Amino acid sequence: MKRSPHTRRSAEIAREKLAAILQTKVSDPALAGVVVTGCDVSLDRSLIRAYVACPAEDEEAVAEAFGRAKGHIRRLLGRALGWRVTPELDLRIDPSTEEAERITEALKHVPPTMAEEKDEEGYPIAGEPQGEDA
Repeated sequence: MKRSPHTRRSAEIAREKLAAILQTKVSDPALAGVVVTGCDVSLDRSLIRAYVACPAEDEEAVAEAFGRAKGHIRRLLGRALGWRVTPELDLRIDPSTEEAERITEALKHVPPTMAEEKDEEGYPIAGEPQGEDA
């Protein structure tokens, strides 16, 4: 969605209101550990695309719970926002947290050759041999 200062502010307000609704107004246990990581709002405010983070093993249960509670959440969000139009909700699982965990885990296992000094083309600089002493 196109981003302008107005839509950024609307998205931040929508994120805050949606997070508050999920914490206080929705009683589905599948949605208890869900974190709203961001929102995108269309220019005409008719659509909110909300990104949520949850444990990878709970993604399917969270998607089903959102499907069941979508109308209720949309109604509460429409009242909380007070916009002329109650926006449609497009709820998506945010892959960025899972990707960050994968990268963090990969960085724990950096190969020893990464620590060697390299030239501008990425080849090790010739000098003292790395490894066994002669």
